Amino acid sequence: MSNSISTLLLRNLSDVFGENDPVRRRAAIDEIWAEDGVFYDPKSGAHRGRDEIDRVAGAIKATHPDFQYRPITKPEELGNAGRVKWVAGPPGQPPAYAGTDFIIARDGRIAAVYLFFDNLP
Repeated sequence: MSNSISTLLLRNLSDVFGENDPVRRRAAIDEIWAEDGVFYDPKSGAHRGRDEIDRVAGAIKATHPDFQYRPITKPEELGNAGRVKWVAGPPGQPPAYAGTDFIIARDGRIAAVYLFFDNLP
């Protein structure tokens, strides 16, 4: 299945890192991530492969299960890459933190995500 870069960016926010249900999260990872995908986190380093991405996404979500990730810009695409700026926090409350996801796509799947934390807007 081939996805646009914008779709990959948004689904990674909501269906992977924003998903509380481990079965749905894993299904999304298997659908949108390349088998050898890498997630680069400035706090914990590189996480390689779907199993490790599933583990780290679950661990991050467990620290704040009520948080939602909300894009604050439209995703941007350039070649096989894209980025989206977002904020995260409990629904109906001010954001607790902000970031930018930069991805590299390959064959309609995420090959790499680079997470950058930003100052709150």
